[in-house]
Amino acid sequence: MMHNSTHVRFFFLSGLNETNNYRVVLFSLTLLCYCFIVLVNVALIVTIILDKNMHEPMYILLCTFCMNGLYGTTGFYPKMLWDLLSPVNGISYYGCLVQALVMTIFICNDLSILAVMAYDRYVAICRPLEYHSIMSKQRVLLLVCFSLLTPFCISAINIILTSRLELCSPYIDRLFCMNWVIVKLACFPADTYVNSIVAYITIIIYVLHGLFIFMSYMYVIKTCVNSLENRAKFMQTCVPHLTSLLIFLGTILFDIMHIRFGSTDLPQALNNFISIQFLVISPIMNPLIYGFKLTKIRNKILGGISFNIKLLRR
Repeated sequence: MMHNSTHVRFFFLSGLNETNNYRVVLFSLTLLCYCFIVLVNVALIVTIILDKNMHEPMYILLCTFCMNGLYGTTGFYPKMLWDLLSPVNGISYYGCLVQALVMTIFICNDLSILAVMAYDRYVAICRPLEYHSIMSKQRVLLLVCFSLLTPFCISAINIILTSRLELCSPYIDRLFCMNWVIVKLACFPADTYVNSIVAYITIIIYVLHGLFIFMSYMYVIKTCVNSLENRAKFMQTCVPHLTSLLIFLGTILFDIMHIRFGSTDLPQALNNFISIQFLVISPIMNPLIYGFKLTKIRNKILGGISFNIKLLRR
């Protein structure tokens, strides 16, 4: 699978070349950001797991969503923190493939889970009498497995195809490895035709995910127009999903547009932020949005904080 020869065994990450004078500050901010991401996501996950009243499809999917946020950020932040302390910023060939796999799975998982969440909200609002029969524990388990295993298989195929390429440059102009970045380093003329086909198929699959989400919410909005109760349910449970979706799509599309059409004269710090925004904004905002908007979670967390404050005062 990875037997083809390549004369690149180590990649140099050039995204930190201009940061030598303020690496301590960057390390502190990065560590603070990662700790906050872990804190808010773990708080929401633990709250859902410990409260039996939240063992419902919507909260189970939300728990999976936050777990994926932890998974993706763990694939980036520890390595980033290590690079900020190291004189040489690099990663091994196989380490780069693993990181590219993690990043690809993370992005695909997010969209898959959001698609399942959209389906859950469609059934809850448009077919409320059938909700518990449709969204049974077995069905929820199958949907969660679908949202995790499908991205893994698709991402693994992309990475395996990339691993067969002979590479001619060890320099990656980013802070971390992505599949398309490695493909760009292939020697010319390289047989990247199969890689391109599979990449386009992957894009089509997740564009269809996006269309499914759009259609689901169109049906939900149509149902909510004439019902005050459904409008309240939409504002309570669907708005956080739509906000998460818009944040996710906004950060990913902004990065893609920057890669495709962005200026090469931008400061490296700005290029770095654009490339990592989906690893900063979404993992922080998602648990905060759900934590503040969903009443059960908000009350449980605030109740726990109040209880701990009372204990400390004693």
